[in-house]
Amino acid sequence: MSPLPPTPGQTIGPFYGFALPYPRGHELVPPAHPAAIRLHGTVFDGAGVPVPDALLEIRQAGADGVVPAVEGSLRRDGTRFTGWGRAATDPGGRYSFTTVEPGPTTPGRPPFFAVAVFARGLLDRLFTRAYVPGPGAGDDPLTAGLVAERDAHGDLRFDIHLQGPRQTTFLTFARPAADPA
Repeated sequence: MSPLPPTPGQTIGPFYGFALPYPRGHELVPPAHPAAIRLHGTVFDGAGVPVPDALLEIRQAGADGVVPAVEGSLRRDGTRFTGWGRAATDPGGRYSFTTVEPGPTTPGRPPFFAVAVFARGLLDRLFTRAYVPGPGAGDDPLTAGLVAERDAHGDLRFDIHLQGPRQTTFLTFARPAADPA
């Protein structure tokens, strides 16, 4: 028997906005940290309307290019950089993370933030990347639309368009093979 198709009640949101955010989840480093920057932007739907109830997660390397493997990513004690954060959009569809600028994880490749987007109507989260502007960022067709813009304060702006003519490039990843045992 073939599985039944998903129903609208099986989409991932918007209930997650009530259960998943946690205090200071958007602060990968405290705002007063000497190397703190903001990664911020707006999430838009296909009609160009801001999405007020999306949730974003980022995973990134530190300034040294190393992705931390630290337990307790939900704890924000101001002493450990975990490289992971979660932020909900506000009523205007805006999100913001306080973090450090990542270094390249591979020599010669541009540094980036891995971004997961959860939003109403999606059956699964969407994956993309926000590349730090600089040498190599946006050099190929895949990454050309994924380069964040540096604003007047030195922070990074990265808007996400879920559909439409300005749709952000989203990535897919192969699922691991099932264990035959």
